[in-house]
Amino acid sequence: MNPIASRPSGPVAVPERVRAIAGADAVEPVWQNQLGGLTFRLTATAGERFVKWSSPGGEAAAKLGAEAQRLAWAAAWAPVPRVLDAGRDDTGAWLVTRGIPARSAVDPRWVADPRVAVRAIGRGLRLLHGALPVAACPFEWSVESRLRAADRRIASGMRPDEWFPEHRSLSVSYARGLLDDAPEPDLTVVCHGDACTPNTLIGDDGAFAAHVDLGSLGVADRWADLAVAAWSTEWNYGPGLAPALYEAYGVDPDAERIAYYRLLWDLG
Repeated sequence: MNPIASRPSGPVAVPERVRAIAGADAVEPVWQNQLGGLTFRLTATAGERFVKWSSPGGEAAAKLGAEAQRLAWAAAWAPVPRVLDAGRDDTGAWLVTRGIPARSAVDPRWVADPRVAVRAIGRGLRLLHGALPVAACPFEWSVESRLRAADRRIASGMRPDEWFPEHRSLSVSYARGLLDDAPEPDLTVVCHGDACTPNTLIGDDGAFAAHVDLGSLGVADRWADLAVAAWSTEWNYGPGLAPALYEAYGVDPDAERIAYYRLLWDLG
């Protein structure tokens, strides 16, 4: 399962590297994930920057380098944050991007108006899938690569209690066996790779503005994104909104592919 991120619930120590990048800018911790990654907002009169930071080594640090590459590639076709700096040393890894004048779909403004937000998420995902050229994409997010990641997690001691409630009644071996029977691709696109609700930015007019957190972007079936995007509306807004996301995207729900890609998300 991809790490769930959330707003920090307590004090956060600002790493020295982040302080150096910030200079005189105000520094505010805005996001953290289960891998130890942190995101800070830097605010100045000239605008906002965001710094993602991770301790050295490990999966989170590697993903920052991967995200910098993907953002730089996707920026030619889609609205994504502009990369200002990225690096890694023995103190940590960092990625600095220019702020975008829009709010996350989990900002209180949109949590209070989830139907508008869900439509923006669906439309934004459709725009992304239509804009990014599959033939030119150097990145993959295939079932095969994700199953290899799942096998590594299983070997390291994965437990069903790490999964979402829908899958916790399954044994690891049974769940892994189900994933060997992948559905045929419906439509191959360049997927976001983490199309959960927080990763869509929405303008004050309720329209889709941009995508963020593209560290797993790559070629895959569109349902790899759609299944998780709709699922995440339940986590952030409550039940009943997934149909509106599919409608805004312009597709009918596909129960087989939705079930498969949600299980793959939990294991891989």
